[in-house]
Amino acid sequence: MTAFHNHDTSRLGFHYYPDTLHYSQGDLQIWLPVLKRLQASWLVLVAPIDRAIPEAFLRGLIEAHIQPILHFHLPLGKAIDLASLRLLFENYADWGLKTVILFDRPNTRQAWSSQSWVQSDLTERFLDIFLPPAEIALHTGLKPVLPPLEPGGDYWDTAYLQALLKGIKRRGSGELLEALSLSAYARVTGKSLHWGAGGPERWPKSRPYSLPAGHQDQRGFYIFDWYLSIAQAVLDKQPPVLLLGVGSPLVAHDNPDQMMHARVEHAEKNLALAQRVCTPADETLPSNTLDPISAHVLACNFWLLTATADSPHLADAWFYTDGCGKEAAESFLVWLSMGRQRTSPSSNSSSELNTQKPTSQSIDHYLLLPLFEWGVSEWYLDAIRPFILKHRPTIGFSTEEAGRAKRVTVIGGEQLFADNVLDELRNAGCRVDRISGDGTEIASTLSTL
Repeated sequence: MTAFHNHDTSRLGFHYYPDTLHYSQGDLQIWLPVLKRLQASWLVLVAPIDRAIPEAFLRGLIEAHIQPILHFHLPLGKAIDLASLRLLFENYADWGLKTVILFDRPNTRQAWSSQSWVQSDLTERFLDIFLPPAEIALHTGLKPVLPPLEPGGDYWDTAYLQALLKGIKRRGSGELLEALSLSAYARVTGKSLHWGAGGPERWPKSRPYSLPAGHQDQRGFYIFDWYLSIAQAVLDKQPPVLLLGVGSPLVAHDNPDQMMHARVEHAEKNLALAQRVCTPADETLPSNTLDPISAHVLACNFWLLTATADSPHLADAWFYTDGCGKEAAESFLVWLSMGRQRTSPSSNSSSELNTQKPTSQSIDHYLLLPLFEWGVSEWYLDAIRPFILKHRPTIGFSTEEAGRAKRVTVIGGEQLFADNVLDELRNAGCRVDRISGDGTEIASTLSTL
């Protein structure tokens, strides 16, 4: 389905509020500038079933070249008013919308009544419910998307997807299959960012509900490699895929130190994923070893743009409700502002050090910290506090000043301080130690020094 492809459209997208209450003109005035700064091309909206999202809100996004993806969390336990749904779809198509996701995680027990869940032929019964609204969407000019499944799930998602595609093919819904797209939850929870890359071809021993030692499965960012392999086997083609829930969730902790480490990890993992999403497959990221993303993946929608103070999803939000960014957002915006380079404002240019000849080192120990466009990161300051109390180093953000130290401890990976900057420090006569990794690794390493 090549109609999805647009060389002027990036893959980067976000989930909007996880509710249906923030579609006013005032909301648009807050979030449209934010989405433009992020260079986002997609926005996932939870679509009410009983009313339309205001036309002005949707047109504002479309005119800014941000394509709304409407996610309808349709019920599985009661009849759907197909006539009302048709009217909604017709309006949305007239307003310029293109994409609707129908249902959510039907491979979980909680999506069904207890009586329905235990009956046989679950996937066939889901197709009985899914196909009528999908056909309506198709005939009103919208592109229907198979619902995202819970990775793993109560009914293993890869087996469920295979059964769905076989069922649609068997029922002879050729026109629908031609137009249909897939969606997948590509969250990273407790695993490496690279988990599952390569799909079943790379991990042939992985089976539903069974993961041999040393093997990996679909439950990570690279879930699309597994879904596309299934589609190829069943349909003899690979349809477009929309990734949802992209990112590493922020795990809450009661302990302030643990919470600080979690915030650091949340920001760094999401930055690494966003850099991969925004970098073409033929370009490399020196310190980002993630596999390229399949050309069939059209959108990578990060969880979550924002949430209200009483939302259980507040911790995962990249922004506060007033549009002010949290750590994940600000680190990504800094990267964008520098032309997507792998250095940061704190790195300065290496020319500062190139013009220096080795001189006597007037500083005993210098702790070099990253300085972002938006200021100093509180979570870096929290991580280094015990180290400062123990070693009492000179603290700063200048590589030029650091070049006058006998010893330099650098906080941050290559995305913050490029390797050539550290080489120049060494050429200036400094002993250089880099401390990088996620929040836990940084704090743990510092505690041993």
